[in-house]
Amino acid sequence: MIRSVVHGCGAYLPQRVVTNDELARKVDTSDEWIRQRTGIRQRHIAAEGEFTSHLALKASERALAHAGLKASDLDLIVLATATPDETFPATATRVQSALGMTNGAAFDIQAVCAGFVYGISIADSMLKNGLASTALVIGAETFSRILDWTDRATCVLFGDGAGAVVLKAEEGKGLPADRGVLANALHSDGRQHDILYVDGGPSSTRTTGLLRMEGKEVFKHAVVNMTAVVAEVLEKTGLGPGDLDWLVPHQANKRIIDGTGRKLGLSSDQVVVTVDKHANTSAASIPLALDTAVKDGRIKKGNLVLLEGIGGGLAWGASLIRW
Repeated sequence: MIRSVVHGCGAYLPQRVVTNDELARKVDTSDEWIRQRTGIRQRHIAAEGEFTSHLALKASERALAHAGLKASDLDLIVLATATPDETFPATATRVQSALGMTNGAAFDIQAVCAGFVYGISIADSMLKNGLASTALVIGAETFSRILDWTDRATCVLFGDGAGAVVLKAEEGKGLPADRGVLANALHSDGRQHDILYVDGGPSSTRTTGLLRMEGKEVFKHAVVNMTAVVAEVLEKTGLGPGDLDWLVPHQANKRIIDGTGRKLGLSSDQVVVTVDKHANTSAASIPLALDTAVKDGRIKKGNLVLLEGIGGGLAWGASLIRW
């Protein structure tokens, strides 16, 4: 049986850091209000002229270096983003060109905050089916470009960044003890469109709009759906929450993260949290958190790691990986 084994990860954050106090000078909010409701203390914001492809490229270079591989080893790039450089072509092709990769395919996917999990699932399927042998999965966003900076309910929540992992197809025995992606589960519910969306697009308005969100409704769906999809992906392998070493959730809100962890019976020490430093970076949030925990030594070879996320659509999913 072919397994998609993680060989390296990398991340990149823009240099500029915006604190809650700085935002409080622009909109009616405060550091205390933001921290109590979200857990966020700061976020990184891309510089003028710094695009999603630039962030993605830097994270990709670091992931390849961590894996000990070159761009010429790749034959697949899957880039999850809701903030592409252009309507077309795919931002992934810009990364492909900048890396010097000339073999295989590169394309974007759009599942907003669940995008990285969707990307892992797609790359895993392609590796298992022999359509590629070495894949780069990226989550990259410049969400600061689609925020209404006068709306205190949303502008305080998001930041920019990028993260990436390198997957290689390797022979396994099909056992839960094997390294690699063990199982994936994906879902969407288009009926919930109006609780989280951007009000613009080339087909409807010919302009890029701004993010709109009903926070209470998103919170309600997030905890329920995240718990259910985690149970689903574990059931596929015959494993349970007690087998998990680490939960690496989408970093949207500390209360959502804590609620999901409690429902799974996990201790806070088993949940990777970076929302305080990065805010919600949409498709980039899971790989940013993952890279943090790998590089500081928490996630080790052989650990059972669960990735999960939910975003606009609504779209949500989970991936179970033996590191």
